[in-house]
Amino acid sequence: MGQAARPLNQERPAPREQDGKYLTFTLVKEDYGLEILKVREIIGMLDITAIPQTPVFIKGVINLRGRVIPVIDLRLKFGLPPLDYGESTCIIVVEVKSEMGAVQMGVVVDSVSEVLNISGADIEPAPSFGSRLQNRYLLGIAKTRGAIKILLDIDRVLSPAELAGLEALEA
Repeated sequence: MGQAARPLNQERPAPREQDGKYLTFTLVKEDYGLEILKVREIIGMLDITAIPQTPVFIKGVINLRGRVIPVIDLRLKFGLPPLDYGESTCIIVVEVKSEMGAVQMGVVVDSVSEVLNISGADIEPAPSFGSRLQNRYLLGIAKTRGAIKILLDIDRVLSPAELAGLEALEA
């Protein structure tokens, strides 16, 4: 099944330890996956209240049943071209671990695909792109149904400083 949460400074588990269920979604026609245990819910687009003087990928905050949840646009965080939000655009509410504890945040994606059970044997280690390119947020690359899925470590998508900024928005 899925793995237990690990400290942020700990090495990534071996691919066989990464087997489990993953929520898959698309960004710019590429398939990605998140550990299902990190996902709290999937919601359609809501009105996002912009917060001044935040990085461009932080879209703002939403009111989700009385809770203020910060929202990031994964396209913008990854340096991909922006896209007008459409009917299939949605927010995946995830819980990430930070040095200060658990933080809930919304992640805007182009569309959600499905939940897949991926065997550790089908997961390759994240490729190394050299010291100048960051891949700290990659869990690995899954080969499933003749396609590639980029598996993300959602705890590492944002840097500790960026997470601290989100925690301030959530408070």
